[in-house]
Amino acid sequence: MADVGGQAPRSDAAGQAPRTAGERALDCLLAAGFERTEPPILHPAAIFLDMSGEEVRRRLFLTADAAGEELCLRPEYTIPVCRAYLGSDKAGKIAEYSYLGPVFRAHGAHGGEQTQTGLESFGRRDAEAADAEVFSLAMEAALAAGGGALAARLGDAGLFDAMLDSLQIPEPWRRRLRRGVARGLSLEAIFMRPSQSALAQPGVLAALESADHAGAKALVEDLLAIAGIDAVGGRTASEIADRFLEQASLRSGPPIETEKRAALDAFLGISGDPDQAAVELRRLAHSAGLDLDAALDAFERRNGFIAARGVAIEATRFSAAFVRDFDYYTGFVFEAHDPHAPAAKTALAGGRYDGLARRLGANEDIPAVGAAINLDRLVNGGER
Repeated sequence: MADVGGQAPRSDAAGQAPRTAGERALDCLLAAGFERTEPPILHPAAIFLDMSGEEVRRRLFLTADAAGEELCLRPEYTIPVCRAYLGSDKAGKIAEYSYLGPVFRAHGAHGGEQTQTGLESFGRRDAEAADAEVFSLAMEAALAAGGGALAARLGDAGLFDAMLDSLQIPEPWRRRLRRGVARGLSLEAIFMRPSQSALAQPGVLAALESADHAGAKALVEDLLAIAGIDAVGGRTASEIADRFLEQASLRSGPPIETEKRAALDAFLGISGDPDQAAVELRRLAHSAGLDLDAALDAFERRNGFIAARGVAIEATRFSAAFVRDFDYYTGFVFEAHDPHAPAAKTALAGGRYDGLARRLGANEDIPAVGAAINLDRLVNGGER
């Protein structure tokens, strides 16, 4: 956890280059019709903790209001912009925004303030065309900022979910797979049965099996309270209970069949030119008897829209194993970095997050796609 007064702000000299680059990028986005917005800097910390888990707490700059509510400096723009959109008279309608300003994340010796620009598009039903526009505009804005041409990697959470649907993977394994793949774990590691925990005694497991999810979760939380456990590894008792119940379900449920594991392994191994990847994915779907037609049709339409916007699709790299560990990411995802420094940190990232509005209190999912450019990394070759 970082207190808001714990680090000095950057000097004007340190922040000038990213800000100047950001103004050039913002001009590109404004010219494309993305209205500039500036959401508040302070937000309820619970929103970001609920989305990303308690482990993100150590990277937040925290404070509290007069009533004792825990607040944080915004660590990124997407959630603040989405909150502002949902609170406006445009909620549920088409609206497109751009932004430029500081975000705050604790980064040790590198300080905590960074400059970010980006764009967010809400409400468009032509998902693949919107994806292509946001991706291509983000790449153009990064180039306008003076960062040079970036190397892009593409993924598709919707295609990954369609694969799990077609294989009829149970929900506990779906969550474990998405989390594990996002973290770069092998399928062997992901499918390893959770070890028996201290809580998983026969009597406890029998009680859990006889209760619904809410009752089972309450039982685990009570056991943790009796043991005096409030948090472990940055997770709250509630999060620990959810994880334990998931592990108990994985232990007691049937294993994933060998044929399904083989199909998943083949799917996750597909990468390279997006058009060639589409051919390989269709070949896999046919040979394994998988229904991926709708997801692959959308994938190919998006490739076509990206190419139509002047992006050399063959110069990008698709990876079926590129997904994000957030359930509100529902489709296209992408990131880009300096091609001359493969180990450099990501300078640009984005994707489709149709599920975010509902997570923030909306009554339904709202189509949304966006991208953010880390200007400090862009102008400093991937550092910070």
